[in-house]
Order: sequence, then C-alpha cells, then structure tokens
Amino acid sequence: MAKQNMAKKHIVTSFHNLPSELQEAVKEKYPLGFTDAMMRVDKPNGDFFYAVPFDTDEVAYLVKIDVRIDDGSQDDSDQDYYDDEIKGADDLQDNGSDDSDAGDSDDDPNI
Repeated sequence: MAKQNMAKKHIVTSFHNLPSELQEAVKEKYPLGFTDAMMRVDKPNGDFFYAVPFDTDEVAYLVKIDVRIDDGSQDDSDQDYYDDEIKGADDLQDNGSDDSDAGDSDDDPNI
C-alpha cells in the first residue's frame, strides 16, 4: 500500500516561543551557534529578521533568532569617555604651540 504524501506545516516563530524541548533540540542541531546556518528574511514592508531552519517529522520551522547588529554607535558612557580624551589632547596641543615658540628662544644660545 502506498504511503500518503502528507505536506508538512510551515511555521515561523521566535526561538523564545518554542517549547523548552524544541529549544533544546534546536541547540543540539546547532551546537556551535547559528552563524553558519542563519539567513536573512526580508518582509514585504521592508523590515527583516534573521532565522534558522529546523525540521521535525510534522513541522518545518523557521526559527527567528535575535541578532545584535554592530552599527558602530557607542554607549553614552563610552562617548563621554572618548570626548574627554579628545578634548584633553586638543588642550595639550594648544598649550604646546605656545610653549614651542618660547622654547625656540631658549634653545638659541646666541640670543
């Protein structure tokens, strides 16, 4: 007797919304992380998300993964630190230019 061709359900869901046993199964499938299997999924409205495929016998999941993208922006506390450092360097340069004129006259023994 021929086996009926049953189509799998396709579900898109967040990793956090999966039951704990499926979360563990996903972690077992990707023991080194999701980076190599991750794909970007573009939505019609221009938004996007990252996901990895995960299949069970009954369901083909596309599991959304939270991704933190390094956009080059800095924390406010980091920004303040770097601003202070740069201002200090500017002050040293301004003071150094005044001292260099006075230093030139001190270096010349004929004056």
